[in-house]
Amino acid sequence: MEKVTAIRRDLHAHPELLYDVIRTSGIVAGLLEEWGITVQRNVGRHFGMGVVGTLQGQAGSGPVILLRADMDALPIQEQNELPYKSENAGIMHACGHDAHTAMLLGAARTLAAFRDQLAGTVVFVFQPAEEGAVKSPLDGRLLSGGRDMIEAGLLEGVDYAYALHVMPELPAGMLGVHPHYAMAASSHFKVEFRGTAGHHSAPHKAADAIQMAAQFIAGVNGLMANQIDPQEAAVLAFGTVRAGTAVNVIAEHSELTGTFRAFSKTAVAAITEGLRRHATAAAAAYGGDFRLELREGIAVVNDAAAVQRILRAARGVLGEEQAVLLNQPSLAGEDFGWYLDRVPGAFAFIGCGNAAEGITHTIHQPKFNIDEDMLIHGVRLWVRLVMEHNHK
Repeated sequence: MEKVTAIRRDLHAHPELLYDVIRTSGIVAGLLEEWGITVQRNVGRHFGMGVVGTLQGQAGSGPVILLRADMDALPIQEQNELPYKSENAGIMHACGHDAHTAMLLGAARTLAAFRDQLAGTVVFVFQPAEEGAVKSPLDGRLLSGGRDMIEAGLLEGVDYAYALHVMPELPAGMLGVHPHYAMAASSHFKVEFRGTAGHHSAPHKAADAIQMAAQFIAGVNGLMANQIDPQEAAVLAFGTVRAGTAVNVIAEHSELTGTFRAFSKTAVAAITEGLRRHATAAAAAYGGDFRLELREGIAVVNDAAAVQRILRAARGVLGEEQAVLLNQPSLAGEDFGWYLDRVPGAFAFIGCGNAAEGITHTIHQPKFNIDEDMLIHGVRLWVRLVMEHNHK
């Protein structure tokens, strides 16, 4: 327990963003190698910052089980007063990825010590850039760390995949998992309209990028109200609008950003196509053009058999009443959905809250923290889950 806590506190004090996880990935790889686990560094087709540890059991053949932890932090200034408070200004582990990494390292160490009792293979994945996406240097797509590693062949031969995420709404010592949909497909978009600047006295000689933006907003709101199946859970909101340089100059450029969230691939495709259709129409109506940039999301969909396995494992280590099914999926996003789109598995939430100690702040807040007692629960849960698959 002390080792896992020390790892978590060290990572918490030295958070890193997106793919810039050089220190974190180096620590992870070094520890895995120290414990006799085969390590691949620089995993990822586009950015190459992931770490993969492979543990081959010595008790015969068995399934290949992938366990994932994410390593990146958030651009938030921490407001906690802790001995291990973030030392990197404006960067904080406000989503628990330090805990995710520490718990999975603890499980790797434990399982490595008992590899003679392990059948099959365990793949420990430490992923960068879960919190966002960056333009690929190879093809310009906006890619999160999960997609980058998957496109490098990460899932080849994998039978089941699992991930845990801290949840302050649950007390430490509890686990919650959704029976099917866990999280929505969260997609980010940016639309730029380009027109022709002009004086307000001669609008006929210009192409107004503000008018393009206004028509686009109205059209997209109509799309969501009238062209998406009302039985589908879907929401779209604009986050920023920027345009113009002077009070009496017709804007030649406007930019809009926003997100949309849905569960089914059908709804995601309909919204994506609708964004492009309405942008095309708005630009053509006023004599301009546009550029659409999209970070595509995918829903996190749990496999029924995997859900039952993780519930059994949790009840075995936490207690019968401490593992529950969650009925309301979240409209937040998680790129573990790309894993579960290809192999069966489950994404579960592990409690980290402690109301008596004031540990109640939600994720992505500057005072977010965890009850560190949850770390040992996570380690034990990972180990028990692997053994559930091994029947050992």
